[in-house]
Amino acid sequence: MDLPADLHIHSLFSMASSKKMLPDDILAACALKGIMGIGTGDALHPQWRKYWEDTSCNEVIVVPTTEVEDENRVHHLILMPDMDSCETLAGLYAPFSKNLNTNGRPHIRLSGERIAEAVHETGGMIGPAHAFTPWTSLYASHDCLHACYQEETVDLLELGLSADSGYGSGISELHKIPFLSNSDAHSPHPAKIGREFSVLTVANRSVSAVLDAIRGGAVSWNAGFFPEEGKYNKTACIRCFQIYTLAESQKAGWRCRACGGRLKKGVSDRALELSDVPKIPRPPYLHIIPLYDITRRVLHACSPQTKKCTLLYNTLIDTLEDEIAILIKVPVDEIREVHTGVGDAIDALRSGRVVLHPGGGGKYGSFDLPL
Repeated sequence: MDLPADLHIHSLFSMASSKKMLPDDILAACALKGIMGIGTGDALHPQWRKYWEDTSCNEVIVVPTTEVEDENRVHHLILMPDMDSCETLAGLYAPFSKNLNTNGRPHIRLSGERIAEAVHETGGMIGPAHAFTPWTSLYASHDCLHACYQEETVDLLELGLSADSGYGSGISELHKIPFLSNSDAHSPHPAKIGREFSVLTVANRSVSAVLDAIRGGAVSWNAGFFPEEGKYNKTACIRCFQIYTLAESQKAGWRCRACGGRLKKGVSDRALELSDVPKIPRPPYLHIIPLYDITRRVLHACSPQTKKCTLLYNTLIDTLEDEIAILIKVPVDEIREVHTGVGDAIDALRSGRVVLHPGGGGKYGSFDLPL
């Protein structure tokens, strides 16, 4: 059975998260999107675990997950088999963290190796979160997995919003590691939850089946942004966002010629640096644009969360299917019967007629659809 899963989100207990980031709101967004497996996020936080324990989750598989920051500011994505193991893991980390019970994404004063060792002792899985991002990521701080995890097994790698599977397919040390795509959502709005996801082939609808699928590399396909939409895709100035090639950046001493700001190496350049072998085949990666962003573009709205965008979005979902189905498989003619402009936009998306304006330096990229 194919299971669309988004295994990296956050709770209202994480910094910069919406106060609406609550289990019922998250599950409601999953229903709209067509997400059948969701990570809890922040499962080391005792109150957040209690929230999930008090929530009925009949239609969606809820996987205990968390993100932690190690002593070198590298972020790790952790998947656990149950809430009891999360409590045990929290106990192992407690002597090394000052904010374990106050911040959904805690800082742990341990190396990546020791963090991973504790995860494996308690039956969990671990890998680098948003691995190529130039802040708080594995490849921002290290040149290889071993430098971070030493002899501990790396069970997975999260690509992040500025990368797709092609970015890691030429890095030999990653060849046997499954790639996951996740939203890293801080809001339960459908424009955020499930904006990136992985489709796993699972034996049954259970947490253990999800973890087994990842261990076995049973990722059927990934879906997410065009990498150029990510805010760190290209090397660019962090002040004025002017984009530079890697050679230009090196020649300029990593300072912007226009404003003097610091240049931040982009994910595309970093991945190219790390690539050491010809690219190997990976499961298909489907580039999508969230339906809310499509409605915003079609309606010429200032935000996808305006009332008119919400009305159109709900009409599409109520009349057709969930968002994933609308984006990838509902016949375009059926979509046009609900709204011509949205049908035309999705036809352009599916046929590859998207014009991309890459992001970098902390500014998201953008896109145009020929409508």
